[in-house]
Amino acid sequence: MFKPARMKKLKILTLDAYSNSVVSALHEEEIVQIHDISERIQQDAEWKQILKPSKATAYTGKLSSLQMKTTGIVDFLKSAERKEGGILKSIVGFINPKVPEKREVEDLGTEALIERAESILGEVEGQTKTIENKINVIDSEKNELNSALNIATKLQNIDIDFSDLEDTNYTSAIAGKMPSAQFEEFKKEAASITDQIVILEQDAEEDTKILIVVTLKEYGNKVSALLRRFEFELYNTSGLSGKPAAIIQSAESRINEIDNEKAQLMNELADIAGKWKDDLLVLKEQLDIEKNRNEIFSFFGETNKTLMLEAWVPVKKADKAVEIIKESSDGYSIIEVTDPEEGDDIPIHLDNPRFAKPYEMFVHMYSPPGYKEIDPTIFLALMFPFFFGFCLTDAGYGIADALIGIVLILGLGKVNKMMRNMGIILVTGGIWAVILGFITNSFLGNLYGQFIVGDPNAAVPGTIEAVNAFAHPDAILIMAITVGVIYTIIGLIIGARNNLVAGKTKEALGEQIAWLMIFVGVGLAAASFLLGLSSILLYLGGALAIIAIIMFIYVNGPFGIMDLMGMIGNILSYARLLALGLATGGIAMTVNIFVGLVGGIPYIGLILIPIVFIGGHIANGAFQTFGGVINALRLHYVEFFGQFYIGGSQKFRAFRTKRKITTLGGK
Repeated sequence: MFKPARMKKLKILTLDAYSNSVVSALHEEEIVQIHDISERIQQDAEWKQILKPSKATAYTGKLSSLQMKTTGIVDFLKSAERKEGGILKSIVGFINPKVPEKREVEDLGTEALIERAESILGEVEGQTKTIENKINVIDSEKNELNSALNIATKLQNIDIDFSDLEDTNYTSAIAGKMPSAQFEEFKKEAASITDQIVILEQDAEEDTKILIVVTLKEYGNKVSALLRRFEFELYNTSGLSGKPAAIIQSAESRINEIDNEKAQLMNELADIAGKWKDDLLVLKEQLDIEKNRNEIFSFFGETNKTLMLEAWVPVKKADKAVEIIKESSDGYSIIEVTDPEEGDDIPIHLDNPRFAKPYEMFVHMYSPPGYKEIDPTIFLALMFPFFFGFCLTDAGYGIADALIGIVLILGLGKVNKMMRNMGIILVTGGIWAVILGFITNSFLGNLYGQFIVGDPNAAVPGTIEAVNAFAHPDAILIMAITVGVIYTIIGLIIGARNNLVAGKTKEALGEQIAWLMIFVGVGLAAASFLLGLSSILLYLGGALAIIAIIMFIYVNGPFGIMDLMGMIGNILSYARLLALGLATGGIAMTVNIFVGLVGGIPYIGLILIPIVFIGGHIANGAFQTFGGVINALRLHYVEFFGQFYIGGSQKFRAFRTKRKITTLGGK
């Protein structure tokens, strides 16, 4: 529980004929992490004489191709699906997604799966390809019509047939627009090129002019070059004929027809999507699994007739893994189960009680612990919710967070493990915020006193007067610092244990044990002084502290004493619990005061009260919740982990099928 799961290393040698069945069985059972031995085979001369690196199977490329094709068709059909229920249903669907019903599938084997995939994809493509081609054709036509419509709209006030703008053997014509400010200068320079030129002009929007310029063919290039100098935007009128009004009417009519045709085609696609969607999603998952299974062969070694692989497995599941391998190879395999050796890069599988599982993600976010290190997940599971609740210290916001957590667990948490974990963390943290909020007198600030009993100073029922945050913030500070000292001592004890186990006695003495002696010495002296106990405790505590400081300087050197400031800083960091808790209540009180102020405004006040109250408390609650998560994590990552944690290991990643919508043989 306080250490990562003990691991065993499996070395498996089996006949080629059973390699697929062994790999498939391990893949479905999801209890081992396959270790890549291909590099070792290439670099180790002894291994190289016996084995050669294996390769991904010859089917991998085909499976990848089919996987991409299936994904493309699924995405294409998804775009054609009918959207029912509007935005509200979409939001509800997002918050509370439907759990997909798993479909039982056969273990077809690679060749049969490829054959089935080609059959399904061929049948679906046979139905969709024609429709897709029609859609592409009419989309292309619509783009051309929109372009023509755009040009015709811009030139609609000029009475000209677009066919007249085509270049002839003797004339050149250009249409476009130009900034109005440059028009006169252009005319002057155009006249210097030739007097055989006609310029039709019309004012347009945004200080521009629409121009149609016609000149003799021999001057066409010079005029075009001149136009480019004057920021002329060319309109492409090639292929257009008829007057603008006629083109606009024709284009709009045809675009409407195209929209209707496309709607009909999309309707047909929606029918196909409804018919094939589930089959395609199942096929996609099967192809994903089979591709993953075929790729893993590149991690193995092989001879002419045998296959060798290595894997890591938690000790608790080692017997199960051996049984699976023997069964799937009909006993034609040699299995060696060994303990990890010095220098092995052992994958870390955290093995915690169910209540602590959600907090494993915080440990992985930081870095998985070393194989012989203490796993801090249990401490996180116990103290993170408390720190989070302490940062909020408000029952109202705690209830809101707990409710959000329940929604996450019952909604997104059904299909997303991380959302479920976040929901559990919010619920436990919210409960601590409720407890601490009630005993320290904070429910949405002073909501109870100000709006329910009419006395802003009235305490919430359940308040313990000695820790009333508004009356005795010093008591909250003592609570925070006390928690900090205890948690730091726990961290030092774990650090001392880790160093002693690793044989680093000197580090244990200088980095943890000396500090523990100082804490004990100061504690004894403080107890004697503050509680009036025997003066022997005072002398004993002082002696312990002096011995610890001498030991500390002996191990770390004179400059090691500088660490004293760091340790004081670590402990004072826990004072943030007081600061954040008071800030939450203080801002909540400010919101309540604003509510009282706007409530005094005649008529409009009735509208403003709910806006200020709900908006203010939502903003404060969200901000303080976010701050609570960040600061509770910081107290662990920086102040607590800093006493003992090294981490840096790799996470155990099981060779697993990731079945979400399929099940194999009722599994």
